[in-house]
Amino acid sequence: MQDTIEKLISLLKRRGFVYPSSEIYGGFGSVYDYGPLGAELKNNIKQEWLKEMTQLNNDIVALDSGILMSPKIWEASGHLSAGFADELVECKGCKKRFKQGEVDGEKCPECGKELLPPRKFNLMMQTFIGPAQDSASVAYMRAETCQGIFVNFKNVMDSSRVKIPFGIAQIGKSFRNEINPGNFIFRMREFEQMEMEWFCNPNDSKTPNDWFEFFKEKRIDWLVKMGLKRENLRLIEVEKEDRSHYAQRQIDVEYNFPFGWKEIEGIHNRGDWDLSNHSKFSGQDLKVLDEETKDKYYPHVIETSVGVERLMLALLCEAFSEVEGGRTTTTQSAKEVETLLNIYKKIAPVKVAILPLVKNKEEITGKADEIYNLLRSEFKCQYDETGSIGRRYRRQDEIGTPYCITIDFDTLTDNQVTVRSLETMQQERVAISELINYLNKEINK
Repeated sequence: MQDTIEKLISLLKRRGFVYPSSEIYGGFGSVYDYGPLGAELKNNIKQEWLKEMTQLNNDIVALDSGILMSPKIWEASGHLSAGFADELVECKGCKKRFKQGEVDGEKCPECGKELLPPRKFNLMMQTFIGPAQDSASVAYMRAETCQGIFVNFKNVMDSSRVKIPFGIAQIGKSFRNEINPGNFIFRMREFEQMEMEWFCNPNDSKTPNDWFEFFKEKRIDWLVKMGLKRENLRLIEVEKEDRSHYAQRQIDVEYNFPFGWKEIEGIHNRGDWDLSNHSKFSGQDLKVLDEETKDKYYPHVIETSVGVERLMLALLCEAFSEVEGGRTTTTQSAKEVETLLNIYKKIAPVKVAILPLVKNKEEITGKADEIYNLLRSEFKCQYDETGSIGRRYRRQDEIGTPYCITIDFDTLTDNQVTVRSLETMQQERVAISELINYLNKEINK
């Protein structure tokens, strides 16, 4: 299984999905850059999540809060206390550091030397605001996007027509000073989160736990719709002693990666932890009036939080496969292996490839240019005329392009093209005048 992830990582760099950050300077640990195809894929994932949250739900609105916020926010949230710290042990010999739960005994798992006693290690990344680097100018890179939602809760209620229950959704960068980042883009120090906070009245007939169960089912259904097999997903109910410091209830959604079962999304019942604490620390009244009882209360919060890069990696692992002898041409060697990325069509970085059958016939390439210009306003397209048609199919297969369109000599007389599906390998003749409707229908199935 480790061989699979290594092959995938190689493919993702070679084809412009993911690059090591600062590579010409030797790299920068556990930070990655996203190339032309990776940037498209990430953006498509985020757009699908935002559509699911805000476009298909009348009672969830969007927010984009700042990365840098008042340090008092992180005091109120508990992130500057022991609640957001790991137990760290360090080796006397090789100086490597480990989370305490990752080592067994008092010896270093790397070199066998003695480990120093454990100490708390806060995960917040510190920076400074202003010209002086002193205690008065200390600030923090946000460790999660949701605190920006909580401190804007009153602003959203005052400026929008939302009423309890409702949600606020946000996508953004977060930063954590991880002790042991790893597994490629699974655990990094700089990452993106897609978080939704659902505010509800704990005294309504639909309780916070009812909402918890509701969103748990919705999130699993969405992950499956995005292309993850249900059998590769599992729900882990986290025991009280292992929960995040704010959680009254916590479920981890795990995916079966080649390197084992790992969390890609968390679903939490945060109770009134956040709004009550921010009200206490800020002096602002963040309670809501119950229109029936006329009593004021702090809304309880159900949170869904998914890592963009973790989900992206899971989707790529699910889509990745190899076929000996290939599927696109009969002339290649039986020992040759074709790589496929059968990505969910809506998030594929390139939706359509335009492939003129030959490149030295102006009437063919001219018609291909015409079709490319017709489709590019509707779909992300690539034009490719280099190499044999079989090789060009294979290049598109390994980046997950769902549809390849071949322009041949018959096109010049019947105004039809051959459309080949990556998913089924079926070919179909389609009139040029019907291409946009045909592709829209197929991609949005």
